[in-house]
Amino acid sequence: MIKKITLTILLLSLTAIGFGQTRHDIDSLQRQLRRAKDDTSKINTEIRLSFYYRLGNTDSALFYGQKALKQSEKIKYLNGQVVACGFIAVTLEQLGDLPEALGMGFKALQIAKENNLEGKTGPALNAIGETYTILKDYSKALFYLRMEKNLNDRLNVDEGLGYTTYDMGSTYNEMGLLDSAYYYEQDAIKYFGNIGRKEPLIYKVLGDIALKRGDKKEALKQYQLGLQIAIANNERRAVGLAYIKIAVFYKTEGRPDSAIYYAGKGLKESEAIGRKVTSMEAANLLSELFEQKDPKEALKYLKLANTYKERLFGTNNIYSVQALVKQYEEHQKEIEVNRVSYQNKLKLYALLAGLGLLLLIALIQYQNNRQKKKANKVLENTLANLKSTQTQLIQSEKMASLGELAAGIAHEIQNPLNFVNNFSDVNTELLDEMREEIEKGDLEEVKAIAIDLKENEKKINMHGKRADAIVKGMLQHSRTSSGQKEPTDLNALAYEYLRLAYHGLRAKDKNFNAELVTHFDSKLPKVNVIPQDIGRVLLNIINNAFYAVQQKAKTAGDCYKPEVAITTSTENGNVVVQVRDNGNGIPEGIKDKIMQPFFTTKPSGEGTGLGLSLSYDIVVKGHGGNIIIDTKEAQYSVFIITLPLS
Repeated sequence: MIKKITLTILLLSLTAIGFGQTRHDIDSLQRQLRRAKDDTSKINTEIRLSFYYRLGNTDSALFYGQKALKQSEKIKYLNGQVVACGFIAVTLEQLGDLPEALGMGFKALQIAKENNLEGKTGPALNAIGETYTILKDYSKALFYLRMEKNLNDRLNVDEGLGYTTYDMGSTYNEMGLLDSAYYYEQDAIKYFGNIGRKEPLIYKVLGDIALKRGDKKEALKQYQLGLQIAIANNERRAVGLAYIKIAVFYKTEGRPDSAIYYAGKGLKESEAIGRKVTSMEAANLLSELFEQKDPKEALKYLKLANTYKERLFGTNNIYSVQALVKQYEEHQKEIEVNRVSYQNKLKLYALLAGLGLLLLIALIQYQNNRQKKKANKVLENTLANLKSTQTQLIQSEKMASLGELAAGIAHEIQNPLNFVNNFSDVNTELLDEMREEIEKGDLEEVKAIAIDLKENEKKINMHGKRADAIVKGMLQHSRTSSGQKEPTDLNALAYEYLRLAYHGLRAKDKNFNAELVTHFDSKLPKVNVIPQDIGRVLLNIINNAFYAVQQKAKTAGDCYKPEVAITTSTENGNVVVQVRDNGNGIPEGIKDKIMQPFFTTKPSGEGTGLGLSLSYDIVVKGHGGNIIIDTKEAQYSVFIITLPLS
């Protein structure tokens, strides 16, 4: 018997299993629910059932979500309350009950904030963002979706990032910003691909983009692909929407009969799962299509569309939404006032401590004056040992880079190891339960447990191999340099150190986030270099780029979006690697000094001033290449590394 499944294991299991609402998934969860003996296990299984049912049976999704919430409140299980509220909000948004969806989403955020559980708010943030998109309040939609993306970035959850970037792309599509929409949908495809899944709704947005750009052939291709995936995944909400989009396509082609056929199927699917938004869209479309052909039918569908419109955007609903938002924002302001008051007290204490420190410094200065003669002697010894000290500082810089690298590796490998550990724990408990069922003679239950064990072992094997690949790759790039050059894939090397530098910085600053952009030349030839040394160069320069955007983010305000980009290309027999950041840039007066040993713009204690100097020596003296800097103060910096192919 599984006596306790933590919410972390629950969320990881949802990622690993996938999102297709198959009968096997539901049956397996129902068996687990029947076997569960403690409240926590029952609640987490009910939340998973709510999650699966939302794709095609919203009544069951609400039933299990509300049941999980009620039980969580009864036993004061806060994690369960936050996640259950989030999934209920997602289901309510899909049903078109917008005030209730916002209310449940805000409730989840409030519980999480009061109990330091912000890491569990992904579903609630997603529901609030999608609700604001339906209400056409795009700025608020993007605000909450970016919060969700930052959360999933911190947790390194590909599944969550897939849904977030899909929703951001969908919102930008509604706004008519097609380039941004396309960018985020491509990101969504990448994230879902990492967990072996295809999300049908992505191809709806890609079809819309193609249609708006006049590429009708591509639009139909994307809509049909979305329909195929939706049917394969048994996602009725996506099936209905795909039918409606295909109907829109045939309407633009002047083929009303085909358009009516698909719009009718879309309306039927949407009404079957109670999805008001797509039901309204289908009814509106049918009304327009019948306008010339059958006015009576056109009027029938127009009335139906208006009924759905009133349920979604009626005066009472809008007033309810406004009241909820006002109440939530006022509560947040109250919290902020209390926080500022607390910070003011801290500043006062800091001022008093500062005065005490000044007195201490004055005393130290007095003692220093008395020891002036002794200090002169120490200075002579220091000058005599300067060369030794410089050597030690260089080694220190190398060790600092190694520390950044280690932090990044630790973050990168943590996710697959969590999967292995969690599913191993679950299998141990399943084996105990299997022993009980064997003693009872319940062969059917034993077979069901065996199926669950086999599925979990597959996941353990998959994530174990992923961890093994990460370790082998890092060992390859962290061996002590032999000084021997070897053909090296700079695209792979640059991507590894970009991720490791990012996670290394985030290990020290959990609130830091940045967009990572790569423009790799797919035909880039391998370059004969010492990979460990070039890796150090990339790590130093990328770390500086992240530091630059981190510092700018502290003062630039919410509109600033930190970004670090890497581009590779070939030019005139050389390979060129460019590392660009949109930080504060480098002042013209010090641009020529930053490659000098011991010169740094960082505060005391945060840098040795040797990173770029060492990088310059490795590239120029060790590999016959060059490093140049293109920068504009307050806007950007680009470090351009050139390495000869031969």
